[in-house]
Amino acid sequence: MNIIKELEWRGLVKQITNEERLLKAQNDGAAVYCGFDPTADSLHVGHLMMIVTLKRFDKAGFQAIGLIGGGTGMIGDPSFKADERKLQTDEQVKFHATAIQNQLLRIIPDVTFANNVDWLGNMSLIDFLRDVGKDFNISYLLNKDSIATRISTGLSVTEFSYTMLQAYDFYNLYINHNCKVQIGGSDQWGNITSGTDYISTRVGSANTEAAGFTIPLLTKSDGQKFGKTESGAVWLDSNKTSVYDFYQFWINQDDNDCVKMLKYLTFLTKEEIDELEAKHKEAPHLRTMQKTLASEITKFVHGDKELNKAIKLTDAFFTGNILNLDDDLLELAIKSIPTIQLEKTTSVIDAIVNVNAASSKREAREFINAKAISFNDVAVQDENMLLSEIETIKNNKIIVKKGKKKYYLLEIK
Repeated sequence: MNIIKELEWRGLVKQITNEERLLKAQNDGAAVYCGFDPTADSLHVGHLMMIVTLKRFDKAGFQAIGLIGGGTGMIGDPSFKADERKLQTDEQVKFHATAIQNQLLRIIPDVTFANNVDWLGNMSLIDFLRDVGKDFNISYLLNKDSIATRISTGLSVTEFSYTMLQAYDFYNLYINHNCKVQIGGSDQWGNITSGTDYISTRVGSANTEAAGFTIPLLTKSDGQKFGKTESGAVWLDSNKTSVYDFYQFWINQDDNDCVKMLKYLTFLTKEEIDELEAKHKEAPHLRTMQKTLASEITKFVHGDKELNKAIKLTDAFFTGNILNLDDDLLELAIKSIPTIQLEKTTSVIDAIVNVNAASSKREAREFINAKAISFNDVAVQDENMLLSEIETIKNNKIIVKKGKKKYYLLEIK
């Protein structure tokens, strides 16, 4: 498989420093790396583009390396960000780095991992200035878009140095791990070319085999940033975003985005994606593309067992049979429903309004009269009943259902 042609039909080629070097690296079975700075204790769906792409390079014969930025995470990448990144403590960075590495090991276990704190952490300021800084010209750095866009609004020397640290990462992996290619999102082009140029300086332009490659950033068809919802980021950690909510995120993608996402984020072939698109055009109400997208990505991130839970839970929410689920799935259902806490002396009608199942008491009465509201599968009939009179489940919880598909969760204090 020619990795460039594979990525081209998927629309995943943004920029390449040198196609010949990239293909030579593939033929030689050289290493490729992608960096992940530990800014939180979990990655989110915005990182999936790079995780999946790194796995594609692995499947194409490269030795894939996931580089955890335990060193660069202490600094902060200024690339196209409006403000300086808030510095984390050493303990925070270490905790986040461990969490992210464990997460990636679970998702892409065949990938090798390294942490740049292992070499950056042992470098003194004098060493850095002599061995790295000496090979970078100020005018060269100021021409980097990632730096130039921040000059007018303010850029510290700390973040100004980031691109040089990333360049040294590439050089270190190039020399010690036969890593000939760095990949990243299009916002990393400046940092990546800093690395290829630095390697060329150190080993000689006639001898360098280093290449850089970027993919486009994933945006929705309406131009909105991908991966953000009303409740915030969609995380890859099931404790932060439940498997059901993760699955639902993909199920709810717009028709106009599905083909692109299937190409970008799954390992389905061109023929398989074309067939899905044709089926969708014949019967769009079946949402075949969305269901396939959700299944493929949930399986990739969480595995078959968790995918099956998400599908069973989706069916249960759709049919209204939540309380018939086994304990494991019921726990997952509870984690996936918006929750509020109320006192046990709260009346049923006030609870309906407080949980946002109705916009007013008048509307709540209409729902009650229509027998459209149930608490733990028992239809509400008396609006003056107190929550203390209702039989709870799972440590004082009440599942409120409006109609057949709207769910809310009350936790009784």
